[in-house]
Amino acid sequence: MSEPPRFDRGHTDDLMSFLAASPTPYHAVANAAERLEKAGFRQVAETDAWDGTAGGKYVLRGGAIIAWYVPEGAEAHTPFRIVGAHTDSPTLRVKPRPDSGAHGWRQAAVEIYGGPLLNSWLDRDLGLAGRLSLRDGTTCLVDVDRPLLRVPQLAIHLDRAVNSDGLKLDKQRHMQPVWGLGEDVRDGDLIAFLEETAGLPDGSVAGWDLMVHPVEPPAYLGRDRELVAGPRMDNLLSVHAGTAALAAVAGHGSRLSYIPVLAAFDHEENGSQSDTGADGPLLGSVLERSVHARGGSLEDRARALAGTVCLSSDTGHAVHPNYAERHDPTHHPRVDGGPLLKVNVNNRYATDGSGRAVFAAACEKAGVPFQTFVSNNAMPCGTTIGPITAARHGIRTVDIGVAILSMHSVRELCGAKDPYLLANALTAFLEG
Repeated sequence: MSEPPRFDRGHTDDLMSFLAASPTPYHAVANAAERLEKAGFRQVAETDAWDGTAGGKYVLRGGAIIAWYVPEGAEAHTPFRIVGAHTDSPTLRVKPRPDSGAHGWRQAAVEIYGGPLLNSWLDRDLGLAGRLSLRDGTTCLVDVDRPLLRVPQLAIHLDRAVNSDGLKLDKQRHMQPVWGLGEDVRDGDLIAFLEETAGLPDGSVAGWDLMVHPVEPPAYLGRDRELVAGPRMDNLLSVHAGTAALAAVAGHGSRLSYIPVLAAFDHEENGSQSDTGADGPLLGSVLERSVHARGGSLEDRARALAGTVCLSSDTGHAVHPNYAERHDPTHHPRVDGGPLLKVNVNNRYATDGSGRAVFAAACEKAGVPFQTFVSNNAMPCGTTIGPITAARHGIRTVDIGVAILSMHSVRELCGAKDPYLLANALTAFLEG
């Protein structure tokens, strides 16, 4: 039996606010934490001893957040239900020596992060945001959310063959944005500007993790406003839906037969191998400590993980009307057709038949349709945190997500219904 949906168009409105307020993974986890705090969750430090009391808790580490809700009466061997996602997106990140320039232009030196569609970054009004590490050992978030930088494209008069031969971009020479004028480029100018912007004393910044972002806000488009265009949907759309779903189930107390978890990792776009990535120890440490805090043994931990299921939620490809031949001929997922069940027999996705049954049951309970995605056999298949999570922790994992167009573009496109259809399916899954 399906239940009345918890989320509707208002969820998509909130997603757009979340995207605009989350230009970096550090901002995304701070915004997710703020939403969870409003639902009664509290932050716990990894350096403190944890207790086994009931309620919602979360851990922040860099650009990652792990949050979980312990129901009243939960036993040490109670299994988990995990929604997995990632907080990072392809972008341009500032180098250790950020100040450069030539011919009277002041430029910022950037490095390519992940696999962005480079041409989508050209001639965009760009801001700058990230994390500043201070000399006193603290950190500070900064967001210059106004037109500050631009990667100017070469005029067609100087590249007459660009429309016939295609645009060719050199990642080193052609992707360095301009941010002002001046012949005298000095080391420290960009960081000094950010110190002033953040209200910090001169010379207080010792390190930085900074990235460029488009300042154009998310927007509805289409005749009936049935589409959403915006940045970083891959994969903040899933982070937002997972946060909303976890907050929604947190008030059920002893009705829950599982411990619901949100695990949003950084660095998926470059392989997940970091202390905040899915291939790192963070999730396993949190799950193990949660079991031990409730008096559990190694046996209880093994029992809990044996009954655990993870939905790895990441965006997938909707069929492109101009390139339908690039898709599998019998699998043409559409926007607003409900979340995707992502399958690849070579384990680029972790879904198998038993995982499909779990997801199908959650969608049926939520009254949400779902679609199946497989890649064209002639096209290499991408991957997600799903196989990593399954292999590292030995837990059953299912790959799902929302169908979008323009993946890895500076501005991606989805249906206006799909974000809340996903959130309703995730809520039903976390409830068990």
